[in-house]
This record gives sequence, C-alpha cells and structure tokens, in this order.
Amino acid sequence: MIFTILIAFISLIGLMVLHEFGHFILAKKFGVKVEEFGIGYPPRIFGKKIGETIYSLNLLPFGAFVKIQGEMARPSAAIPAESLGIDGSTGSPQGKIEDHRSFSAQPIGKRALIVFGGVLSFWIIAAIIFSIVFAIGVPTAISDEENIVNSKVQIAAIAPNSPAQIAGLKIGDTIKEFSITNPHFPYRAEPSGYRPITKVKEIQEFTEINKGEEVTLTIKRGEKIFDVSLVPRVSPPAGEGAMGVALVRTAIKNYPWYQAPWQGILSTGNLTILIVKGLYQAISNAIQGLPTGVELVGPVGIGNLFYQAAQLGVNYFLNLLAMISIYLAIFNILPIPATDGGKLLFLGIEAIRKKPVSEKIEQNITAVSFALLLTLMVFATIKDIVKLF
Repeated sequence: MIFTILIAFISLIGLMVLHEFGHFILAKKFGVKVEEFGIGYPPRIFGKKIGETIYSLNLLPFGAFVKIQGEMARPSAAIPAESLGIDGSTGSPQGKIEDHRSFSAQPIGKRALIVFGGVLSFWIIAAIIFSIVFAIGVPTAISDEENIVNSKVQIAAIAPNSPAQIAGLKIGDTIKEFSITNPHFPYRAEPSGYRPITKVKEIQEFTEINKGEEVTLTIKRGEKIFDVSLVPRVSPPAGEGAMGVALVRTAIKNYPWYQAPWQGILSTGNLTILIVKGLYQAISNAIQGLPTGVELVGPVGIGNLFYQAAQLGVNYFLNLLAMISIYLAIFNILPIPATDGGKLLFLGIEAIRKKPVSEKIEQNITAVSFALLLTLMVFATIKDIVKLF
C-alpha cells in the first residue's frame, strides 16, 4: 500500500509539474521572461540557471511553480496549494515591472493564453493517458448478449447499509462464483458446488431465488480471491436490489495504436461534459436543499482511491489519474480567486473596464479565497482520515 501511495503521490506531482509547464511554454512562446521554473516549493535544494531562467528543485514536494516577470505574486508557495488544484506561481517579488517582456506589459489576449495554458495542459495530459489506456486495454461495459471471452461481472455501486456493504464488498470487486445449495436454481453447479459467473442475469436470478437465505460468493479483489457470505433481502428498498449492488459486465477492449489517440481525445471530451453536468446538478440540488450526490475528497481520500485502483490493475490506475487530471482542469478554470480561472476573471474585468483591477484588491481577494480553499482541504483531509478508521 505504501508503494502504491508513493507512486500516486509522484504521479500527482507530475500532473502539477506539467500544469506549470503549460504556463511556462506559452510564456516562452510569447517572449515573456520566465525567471524560475521550480519543482516543489522553496526552500531551494538545487538550482541551475540556463539562459535567463533558473530551473530549481525545492524541499517541499507539494507541487511546482513558474515565476514570470511582472506577474502579480500569488499566495505563499510553501504550502500544498497544488493538492487543491491551485496554481502555485509565485510571481515576481517586485510586483508589476514596466518592461516590454514582463507579463503585465503583454496584451490581455496573450496574458489570458499564458494563464489558460496551465488548464489546457491538464486536458492534454488526460487525453494522452487515456490514449495509453485504450492502447493497452480498457475495461468496457458490455451486455449479457455479447459473446466475448474473458468477460467478468463487477460491482459498480453499493447501497449504504445493504447486505453487500455489511459483508465488506467494495466497488470494483469481481464476483467470480457463487455456491449453489438451492435445488430450484436453474443453473448447474460445478463438482466443487460453485458455479462460475459470466453474466449479470445469473447473479440476479441467483439472488432472487435465494432471498432470505445465506449465500456464499467468491470475490476477486486485485490479486486476492476469497469467499463472502451474506443474506439477500426479501424486501429491499426500491431501486436497491436484494444484495444492494449495481452490477456491470465488463471486458478488456483495446484499440490499434493509430485509433487510440482519437479515442483518448473523445473520452477526455465526453468525461469533461459529464463532470460539468454533474457539477451543475450538484449546485442546483444544493440551492434547492436537496442531496448533492457529491462527496468531498481530500489528499488522503485520493490516495485511498489510487490504492483501490492499483489493486485492480495498471489500466485502472491510469484511468483514475486521467480522471483526476480532468477534475483539476475543471476546478482550475472555475472563476475562483487563487485559481487560473480567477486570474482569467480579473483579466476579463480588466478588458471590460479598460484598466486592471487594483493589485492590492486582487491580492486581498486571492488571499482570502486561498485561505478558504486551504480550510476546505484540511476539513476534507480530516474527514478522509476518520472514514478510514
């Protein structure tokens, strides 16, 4: 588990480095002076100046930053800002510098593109990762009617306080077999007394006949295979089913190398749309006082998700990493001060007013917003830790 979490941590740091590289590459493209590109946050361990830019490795491994001449200083870099998807740029210590190569001297369009470059990098990363996943094989939902070798039935969702949850089943578990003791079950068992599972309808028929009776399922979780006993409910709540699980039949499908990139781009676009719709629905529900259906997850929770995904295989791990990259892109583009979207918002106001927002006002709003986001991260982390125990 420690090794998996370490790989997950390094992967997330990699996302942040590439995010800052998006700002860096566009700033260089437009001739804006980049003073420093740093991995980790100060104090500095090592730095080398190549041309006019210092490339540094820093002590606090919580993200990365790009220091652009003439960009307004962001909140302190010496905290894990990137774990919230917040841009960790430190800006210039002198504030705005009236120089033709400074950030503040550029037209609004160029400044907006430099800021947006970080957000765009998250989508590009997601598309590349999805392309790799499609090339090596991606778990795909299939119907019971499809005749595909090596298909399996997996748990896609578990209802709270259901027999499945009480028995310790988890999302992603594969139901390999079930024991047959009921003589009325329409399928024959193997000599061992168990029947292999290949279709969702077999589980549905099995639980229907065995309501109120203890049954035994053989579960595969990662490399582990074990038996679980539970009692399907006779009268389950509406929409939950006797065991309280949603099942999906899956198989590994892959694409030729020349098709995988296009599939990766399509998946990135489709998932972005789904996440945006889900976010809109959650906000709408919150305004109406309804359950949002969204759970806040902090760094500890994300680490736990990575661990669970790694147990299922490298393609699941990469799939989760791509999804997190998309979530970070969407979060960063929201018009929240202290994010790239907040910076774009201030640039939009400047375009309308024909003059920039006061640097002091922008700094104060950004600092307050950053403090609120940091508080939210701490709350989520505490909740994640409590949930683990």
